[in-house]
Amino acid sequence: MTDNIAGKVIVITGASSGMGAAAARHLAARKASVVLGARRGDRLTSLVSEITAAGGKATAVVTDVTKREDLSKLVDTAVATYGRIDVLINNAGVMPLSPMERLKVDEWDQMIDVNLKGVLYGIAAALPHMQAQKSGHIINLSSVAGHKVLNGGAVYAATKFGVGALSEGLRAEMAPYNIRTTVISPGAVDTELADHISEQDVREAMKEFAAQVAVPAETFARMVAFAINEPEDVGISEIIFRPTAQEF
Repeated sequence: MTDNIAGKVIVITGASSGMGAAAARHLAARKASVVLGARRGDRLTSLVSEITAAGGKATAVVTDVTKREDLSKLVDTAVATYGRIDVLINNAGVMPLSPMERLKVDEWDQMIDVNLKGVLYGIAAALPHMQAQKSGHIINLSSVAGHKVLNGGAVYAATKFGVGALSEGLRAEMAPYNIRTTVISPGAVDTELADHISEQDVREAMKEFAAQVAVPAETFARMVAFAINEPEDVGISEIIFRPTAQEF
């Protein structure tokens, strides 16, 4: 079996909980060096301690993906600490769903800033290093909502459709540099995303749905590992995964 993960330097945003934390644990256990970014520094510190206690290599930088300078610092820390950046996982995201008629404009702005601009800022930070290396892998997070628009999710879906589009454009443009691009579109996963929905009726409906069908965050970690582990001449363009019980 090919081992294309051991020794790689992998930067992960949104790493303090959920899918990002699961990916950090899984990849560190497979001998990658992980550099973790998120806003909650206490959780990052705890996760780094957990990984290093288990024999892994991990570093953390408090990061707000809506600030371009924070993404630059995160990636530069990876290069300064480990000498390079092999993989960037743009995992950070928010999902404050609501019907558009409720005019939650501040939440629309937040989704655009985190889910779309945050991904672009990560790409801007990593790309010069990867181009200089003539190698690298950028993994962007979309969603099944990036393929199907559901009631209450129009703006969220718009950001995730956007991630899919920019990922495909990036894939084509970076082919001459041997830089791979993967977009991963999860269905229902057991994370904190629904906790931050401000509309009580929407939040309760989403949490009830997730309780019935959601798969563990470790499912995402395995998908990421699969994409990274393929030989360098193979690019996994997109992975869509859902709970078997999820109908849409």
